[in-house]
Amino acid sequence: MIKRHDIKEEWAHSGVIEAGDFIFVGYCVGNIGQSIENQVRGAVEHLEKRLKLVNLDLESVVQMDILFKDIWNIPIMEKVLKEKFNGKYPVRKSIQTEFAHIGGENGLLFQLDAICYRGK
Repeated sequence: MIKRHDIKEEWAHSGVIEAGDFIFVGYCVGNIGQSIENQVRGAVEHLEKRLKLVNLDLESVVQMDILFKDIWNIPIMEKVLKEKFNGKYPVRKSIQTEFAHIGGENGLLFQLDAICYRGK
């Protein structure tokens, strides 16, 4: 069975989808317009908020796709992930992209998507 949560009709987008024991979380962002470190923290907090919708936490995250405006900010992201994941890190890949987002150069700098597992 598939369950959709955090649906945004205007974007034709589901923020969270449960499919069996797997949960897919998309488009986690936060603190847009602030520093890269604040945006990374905001995105992880957005992920945590969405995971609460399905009674999970960061420990359930098994994979993350990370999008940067500037890939050289990876060390800043790693610092935040070390604080938030307490050694239980997901598999991840990082990609540099141009975001199609209001705010241009001073807008969105970081986004993450995640795959989670609800193990028994």
